[in-house]
Amino acid sequence: MPIRISGLNSGLDTDSIVQELVSAYRTKQDKYTKAQTKLSWKQDAWKEMNTKIYNFYTKSLSNMRRVGNFNKKTTTVSDSTKATVSASSSVANGTQTLRVEQLAKVGHLTGRQLKMVNSGAKIDSSTNLFSLGVTDGTLTFNVGGEQKSVNVTSTMTVGEFTKALQEQGISANFDTNQQRFFLSSMKSGEANDINLIVNEGDEAAFKLADSLGLATAANYKNAYKVADADVPTDRSFASKSPAQNAKIILNGATFEGESNDFSINGLNITALGVSDEMTVTTATDVDGVYNMVKDFLKEYNEVVNAMEKAYNAASSKGYEPLTDDEKSELSDKEVEKWEQKIKDSILRRDDTLRSVLNSMSTNMGKTLEINGKKYSLASFGIKTAGYFNAAENESYAYHIDGDADDAFSSGNDDKLRKMIEEDPDAVASFFTQLATTVYDELHERMESTTLSSAYKVYNDKQMQTEYDEYTKTIKKWEEKLKEMEESYYKKFAAMETALSKLQSQTNSLSSLLGG
Repeated sequence: MPIRISGLNSGLDTDSIVQELVSAYRTKQDKYTKAQTKLSWKQDAWKEMNTKIYNFYTKSLSNMRRVGNFNKKTTTVSDSTKATVSASSSVANGTQTLRVEQLAKVGHLTGRQLKMVNSGAKIDSSTNLFSLGVTDGTLTFNVGGEQKSVNVTSTMTVGEFTKALQEQGISANFDTNQQRFFLSSMKSGEANDINLIVNEGDEAAFKLADSLGLATAANYKNAYKVADADVPTDRSFASKSPAQNAKIILNGATFEGESNDFSINGLNITALGVSDEMTVTTATDVDGVYNMVKDFLKEYNEVVNAMEKAYNAASSKGYEPLTDDEKSELSDKEVEKWEQKIKDSILRRDDTLRSVLNSMSTNMGKTLEINGKKYSLASFGIKTAGYFNAAENESYAYHIDGDADDAFSSGNDDKLRKMIEEDPDAVASFFTQLATTVYDELHERMESTTLSSAYKVYNDKQMQTEYDEYTKTIKKWEEKLKEMEESYYKKFAAMETALSKLQSQTNSLSSLLGG
């Protein structure tokens, strides 16, 4: 901005005069700037409101359209210490019988207690195998039906040996307190069992396994080709506990599996202990369905209450966005309070807001026919409080009779829960149809048009176009204001020049006249 030194000859406050002369143009510019600011606040308010509506549309409302979400089941077992059971939506309500015959087990090979050769020291993971009398060789295991070989050297440590076992799919550990190896299969079930193999007559393999405390009496019989009666009773062997399948009997049919978990015709059963015959009872999950409906209405109420509050907001007539000069005359707190007054009322009496609110409330109040009988929300004990009883800006909100969390309706009979218990299909059919009606209407409103983007219930494109037009208009007025200021400054400059010349001529004339 150029530095101007004016009024030297005229004595006039040129800057003030110019600003007064162009004030009408500045008022025009301020008018458009304020309008643009107000529009930006309206855009922000609609973005926030649209987010509330869109979240309701995509989550709770969308879920309520699916009849499968209403088909919730609760299952109980007469002895929950022996089995747990859950049911899918496909399981019919009723009672079934269940008995657990045996539990699944992993295979265990528990080694005998070891001692170092010629030493009373304690064995740990760093102990070399030669201290146990081990010579080089190969141990063979049957692991889950596959034959695995573990090469053993006397220079290996106990820790290295257990790692070699683990690499072959065997759970292995050396217990320093018990001074013995513990081996087991990775999974339960007969097909996943582990067994140490000593072929008939293979005394070397037996001695290697025995030096590690892993040889069983059965291994001895094979190695030395002897009968059970000839197995020495004065020496210790490793103990082998075979893996086992789980076995249950459901409704008289036997089922067997590698784990204690079964999935049978929609039932998910986990066996916990051997049992006598038990009863498994499946029924509609009344609480689950009730809470789903309650949560849906809670979210609906939050959305319509927010819309009603925005629509009925107090008027901010006489309040307009402040210019920088106006803000400078107020404190920050005063500016914030002033602007919030406008923002709070920015959607007051908004036609689009009223249209969306009316649409949602109208569709929620519809009567639907199910199996020849007509139902509305009131049929399930769900009603609004009414114009005179509703709290401020909650006239569209619904209340469930008998809802312990709702002071307005908690004392009424619980019709909804009773309907879920007596006719869950009618409940599911009504609410899925109702939700679909509301959903489809919102979906149609959220389709992209020349004025609005997809998933917007308001004309965001139109607002953005208006905002951009304001930007162009404000820029034009800024340029026009600048041109007018320059024009006036040039005129005052010419006047100052003329006065300067006149003053010079006056001084010359006075000099000639001897003044």
